[in-house]
Amino acid sequence: MLDQRRLTEFPSFTDFGRVTDPALYAGVPKDWFLGLTDVVRSTRAIEAGRYKAVNVAGSAAISAVMNRLGTRHFPFAFGGDGCVFALPAADRDGAAEALARTAAWVRDDIGLDLRTAIVTVASLREAGTDVRVAMFRPSPHVAYAMFDGGGVALAGAWLKAGRDAILPAEEGARPDLTGLSCRWQPIEPRNGAMVSIILVPGAGGGAAFRAAVQRILAVLGDADRFHPVDAGSLRPALLSPGIWLEALASRSGRTAIGQAARVAAHNAFGWLLFASRIRVGAFNPASYRGVAAENADYRKFGDALHMTADCGPDLELELMEALDAAEAAGDLLYGIHRQDAALMTCIVPSYTDDGHFHFVDGAGGGYAAAAGHLRRKSARAAPPAAA
Repeated sequence: MLDQRRLTEFPSFTDFGRVTDPALYAGVPKDWFLGLTDVVRSTRAIEAGRYKAVNVAGSAAISAVMNRLGTRHFPFAFGGDGCVFALPAADRDGAAEALARTAAWVRDDIGLDLRTAIVTVASLREAGTDVRVAMFRPSPHVAYAMFDGGGVALAGAWLKAGRDAILPAEEGARPDLTGLSCRWQPIEPRNGAMVSIILVPGAGGGAAFRAAVQRILAVLGDADRFHPVDAGSLRPALLSPGIWLEALASRSGRTAIGQAARVAAHNAFGWLLFASRIRVGAFNPASYRGVAAENADYRKFGDALHMTADCGPDLELELMEALDAAEAAGDLLYGIHRQDAALMTCIVPSYTDDGHFHFVDGAGGGYAAAAGHLRRKSARAAPPAAA
């Protein structure tokens, strides 16, 4: 089982401005592995309007692994249409089962294909990369893993190439997705537009990339200037596609329609509590809304920088000028996508404590669309193949 003492050995930090400091990260033990997921043809699904389905499929494995191992305390990160997590070798069988069942559920209930893989840290080091972790704490209640060393990027490439794959389980196999929740309305920008950004190293290499990321973070300034989630802007959805997705995630032997009715009834009760601000037992809706905003995962680093920012026109112009300059200098390549709302997909292990996780992505394509933009630019920049 998971060694809690090992997890506390990873450094933690609260100032996101330090995210590119290599001294902050600690190497993952050599007998650990990475688990990864990726929604196949996510761009096509998004073009069909299935933004929420892609986010739920991309984050589901985190919930499945939490429930399979009985802990929320391990390094993990969400990337819009997939996720990555790190665990010790003793947890490989449990993680593989959770991944196989998650891929089967995504196939059978959501109608998407989910690639999954388990990649050993040893193999990534043999290939010349490393996996190093630091835990970013946006609030006292939760921590999200930041990854450095190039190993996550290489593992992602192996995943897409079919290496180290975990095959989906048989039809009807289901993971335990208790806590996977989709009950907020799309979050409208307060400033102008929700901008999804992905930055990857350019020709200048790691040091130039780190310096460029620091310049971009300096342009954005204090998080209050661009934070996409504000407690006042969080509104529970009485009825939404997310209710159906949550029903599919939690039905466990019930019919989808029956579970949807149960989730809708529970959600209506929660909507009433939020609207009336009535406190029930240990659940305080006003406090929960504030903590959800604090805990929101809208910026991350995993050999690349991912951010969802609520940008006004002036900040967006500053940001674009800085990104274009850094790209022209060869320090980075960027993908970007602009939309009029953000989505939040949540993992709520318990409504009675503050350790709930909230993954933020753009509502009009988000990170998957930004990644598509990045791929197109990278293809144009690639040298022609030799004759």
